[in-house]
Amino acid sequence: MAIKKFNAVTLEMLWTRLISITDEAAAALVRTSFSTVVRESNDFACVLTDEHGLSLAQATDSIPSFIGTVPRTIRHFLKEYPASQLKPGDILITNDIWMGTGHLPDITVAKPIFHNRKLVGFAGSVAHSPDIGGRIRSPDARSVFEEGLQIPVMKAMNAGVIDTTFERIVRKNVRVPDQVMGDLYAQFTALTLMEHRVMALLKEHKLVSLVELGHEIHTRSEKAMRAAIREVPNGVYRQTSLSDGISEPIKLQLAMTVRDDSIEIDFAGTAPQVAKAINVCMAYTIAYTSFGVKAVLAPHIPNNEGVLKPITIKAPEGSIANSTPPAAGGARALIGHFFPMMVIQALSQALPQRVIATVGSPLWCINASGQRHDGSQFASLFFTNGGYGAAHGRDGAQVLSWPSNVSSTPVEMIEQLSPLRVRYRRFRKGTGGAGEFRGGNGQEILFESHAAGPVTVAFLAERTRPETAPQGIAGGAQGACGELVINGKPADPKSQHYVDEGGTILIRTPAGGGYGDPAKRTAARIAADRAEGYVD
Repeated sequence: MAIKKFNAVTLEMLWTRLISITDEAAAALVRTSFSTVVRESNDFACVLTDEHGLSLAQATDSIPSFIGTVPRTIRHFLKEYPASQLKPGDILITNDIWMGTGHLPDITVAKPIFHNRKLVGFAGSVAHSPDIGGRIRSPDARSVFEEGLQIPVMKAMNAGVIDTTFERIVRKNVRVPDQVMGDLYAQFTALTLMEHRVMALLKEHKLVSLVELGHEIHTRSEKAMRAAIREVPNGVYRQTSLSDGISEPIKLQLAMTVRDDSIEIDFAGTAPQVAKAINVCMAYTIAYTSFGVKAVLAPHIPNNEGVLKPITIKAPEGSIANSTPPAAGGARALIGHFFPMMVIQALSQALPQRVIATVGSPLWCINASGQRHDGSQFASLFFTNGGYGAAHGRDGAQVLSWPSNVSSTPVEMIEQLSPLRVRYRRFRKGTGGAGEFRGGNGQEILFESHAAGPVTVAFLAERTRPETAPQGIAGGAQGACGELVINGKPADPKSQHYVDEGGTILIRTPAGGGYGDPAKRTAARIAADRAEGYVD
């Protein structure tokens, strides 16, 4: 089939139009969602793909992992429901760990888009549900069966009609059914908006399908990515990192092979999967590893399938980077968020002035569930962030999410939606790694429970051991480790805890690593640090 060529002006207009469609859908999702996870922390993505499930565009604020997993999930949908079994108004759904994002709270949905009665693409979305039943999200779970409701690939809506049995099952299995279903309907709204906007675009520009436009986007993006890879000298770049693990640190290892205009990353040597909920499915590993490559080499290229073609990612089956059923994955970010940083550290060997020092991530969050004094139940998830790593010519930002771009939950929303009170929230002064350019400080938050009876709390928390502290680069010092203190005593962040009324929870997030020799930091920068209150 002959592929239509687009001139530069038309291509830019259409490409920008696709991105604006996903951005509008993202705005609609935020405005109509019920939970703080979506509305305040932006833990979601909106993506457009072609009829084969190959990504074309995604919302600007989408989470890096999700924009890598949604197209893969849509391709799984197509295996279960080929085009001949789809019709307008259908919405497909799953939260399967190995078909989706790697843990059950992330629910992926997709709506087929038809033009002139022919399937031309998919509107896709994934959002982190405020609850999915099972245990409160924690690294403690030993298998996926402890982690909550598993939704197989199915039609949540059939020709525009909700499957009421599906909705009843969901409502029966979660702690906050109105929030969970409210967020799902918000996702459905976003899908429908993307569907209508794409149909209007095709009609306006007299396009038969998205094939020709997709081919142009993918080809140009692949070409740009390959050109960026050629700037890296050929060779093998290795990186080993340690995560806190559970009872002892876990080794993560990769070898990055650069051959002309392609990159292969192999996680051979990485520890095997464990009987805890920190295992990572391959789709999540691919998403965050490729994000690390793109963040360094081609941050300006819009994300789509063409960017990924020159990058091959491998991990041994059954390793913690490529888990197999029934491995638990609820806290998979505690491992998966190391991968893009490992890529950056490996690339620092060739491009030291284009990378950042280690960030105070993986992201931290608190999961809390219990009862209010009026007898109603609550189940809430609140994100907190650590300090950003310094770079050549730039200090690290204070308290900035990376590699995920979820936002810290505002104090006002925490106190409005849960019986937790925030006694203070402030920078951890002087915790950023010293260097010619200073790492960003972490933060500390003191919660006090005002719930009726014990609150069940669990955490996502990493880099709490000295050997896993955020590392500096080019002579910069490491950032401070994170800490968890409950009722004034150090606590294990990998276990569930119970906090009585009046009890306190103190979270101290890690700080970013520094860049360059601390002795070279200018007097003006040192004075500015003191004036801004970043150091004492």
